[in-house]
Amino acid sequence: MSSRPKGSQWKTLDTDLNRISQVEQATAYVSRPLVATGIALAFMVLAGVMASIFFGQTPQNFVVIAAAVFGAYMAVNIGANDVANNMGPAVGANALTMGGAILIAALCESAGALLAGGDVVSTISKGIIDPASIADTRIFIWAMMAALISSALWVNLATWVGAPVSTTHSVVGGVMGAGIAAAGMSVVNWPSMGMIAASWVISPVLGGVVAAGFLAFIKARILYQEDKIAASRTWVPVLVGLMAGVFATYLALKGLNKVVTIGMSTALIIGLLVGLATYAISAPRIRRKSEGMENRNKSVKLLFGLPLVFSAALLSFAHGANDVANAVGPLAAIVHASEFGGFEAKVSIPHWVMVIGAFGISFGLFLFGPKLIRMVGSQITKLNPMRAYCVALSAAITVIIASWLGLPVSSTHIAVGGVFGVGFYREWHMERRLRRPDVTVGTVKRIAPEERRRRKLVRRSHFMTIVAAWVITVPAAATISALIFLVLNVVTN
Repeated sequence: MSSRPKGSQWKTLDTDLNRISQVEQATAYVSRPLVATGIALAFMVLAGVMASIFFGQTPQNFVVIAAAVFGAYMAVNIGANDVANNMGPAVGANALTMGGAILIAALCESAGALLAGGDVVSTISKGIIDPASIADTRIFIWAMMAALISSALWVNLATWVGAPVSTTHSVVGGVMGAGIAAAGMSVVNWPSMGMIAASWVISPVLGGVVAAGFLAFIKARILYQEDKIAASRTWVPVLVGLMAGVFATYLALKGLNKVVTIGMSTALIIGLLVGLATYAISAPRIRRKSEGMENRNKSVKLLFGLPLVFSAALLSFAHGANDVANAVGPLAAIVHASEFGGFEAKVSIPHWVMVIGAFGISFGLFLFGPKLIRMVGSQITKLNPMRAYCVALSAAITVIIASWLGLPVSSTHIAVGGVFGVGFYREWHMERRLRRPDVTVGTVKRIAPEERRRRKLVRRSHFMTIVAAWVITVPAAATISALIFLVLNVVTN
C-alpha cells in the first residue's frame, strides 16, 4: 500500500513550505540591519582592545579604552554620513554603481587618512575654546570625552533621519558645549563661533552658485549648440583639464599640505601644470571617443562619466586626509592628557589612533553609507553626469576660495549646496523657457498651478529637513555634550 500523500495533501505541503520560505525571507530582511550594527559594535570593541594593548588595563587607563571605543563609534558615523557627499553625485548620475562607489571611497578615504592625515591635530577644533581655561587635567579629559560622545550621537541621529550634516560642526558644537559646562561662557572664542555660524550660509550658497554657473555654461556652450559633438570636442577637454587642475590644487592644500608645507601660490602652480597636462592628454582621447556619436545630449553625457569617477575618488582622498581629525582629534587629546598628565592646543596622533579613524570611516561607509549616498545622489534632485560633474567641481573650487579667504566652510554644506544649486537652476531655467512666447502662435504657454508644483525639480521636504539639521547641528551637539559632561563629572566625583 502506497504511503504517498494524496493531491490535497501535496497542496497543503506546498502551502506550508511557501509560508516557511516567506518567514525565512522576512527574518533575513529584518535581521539585515542587525548584522551591520553587530559588525560596527565588534569594530568598536576591537578599538578598545587595541587601546588596552598599548596602554594596559590599569584603572587610570580605562578612560583611554573607553575613548577609543567612542572614537571608533564617531569614525563609523563619519563614514555613514559624510562620505555620501563625495560619492552621492557619481552614483546618482549612474557613473558608478553603489558597490563600486563604496569600494573606491573606502580605499581612497583610508589612503587619505593614513598617508596624508598628518601627524599633528588641533584638539580644540578651530580654536573654539582655550585649553588653558580648563586647569584640571581630569576635567579636560571628561570635556573631550563628552565632545566625542555627543558629536557621534548627533551624527548618528542625523544619518538615521536621512540628513547629511557637517561632522566638523558636530565636533565644534561638542567641544563648545563641554567647554561651557566645564568653565563657563567666557571659555568660548565667540568670534570664531560667529565665523562658523556665517559658514552655515556661505558654504551652501557659494557651492550652489558655482555649480549652477558651470551647468549654465555647459548648457549654453554644448547642449544648446546645433552640433553638440563638435562643441563637446572643443569644451569637454577644457572642462576636464580645469577639473584636474582644481583637484590638484585642492589636494595640495587639503592633503599634501599635511605632509609638506604648501602655500596657496605653490598649490595654484601645481594645479595649472596638472590642468594643462590633462588637457593635452584628454583632447585627442575625447576626439576619438566622440567619433560616430549621435548628435544628442545622451552622447555628451558619456564623455563626462570617467572624469566624474576620478573626481569622486579624489574628493574621498582629500576628505579622508582632512576629516579623520573629527574622529580622532578628541581621542588624541585624551590619550595625550592621560599619558603626559597635561594638555596642549596641538598634539601628535599615535599611529594606532589614526588606524582607528581610517578604518572606522571605511566600516561606516560599507555598513551604513548607501542610505545617505542615495539621498544626496538621487532623492534631492535628478542628476546626470554633467550635473554631477558641476557639483564635484563646485566642491573643490569653493574649498579653495574659502581657504584663500580664510573662511571656515563645511565640505558637507558645499557639496549638498551644489546639488541644491543644480536643482534650483534647472527649475529657474525651466520656468524661463516656459515664459518665452511660442513663435508659432505668439503666446506664452500657460501651465496650471498643480502642474507647476509637480514640475519642481528639488524635493522641498528634503530641502527643509537638511537645512534645519544644518542650523541646529552646533547648538544640538553643544547641548548634548554639556549634559554628558555634567553626568560624567558627577559620576566620577
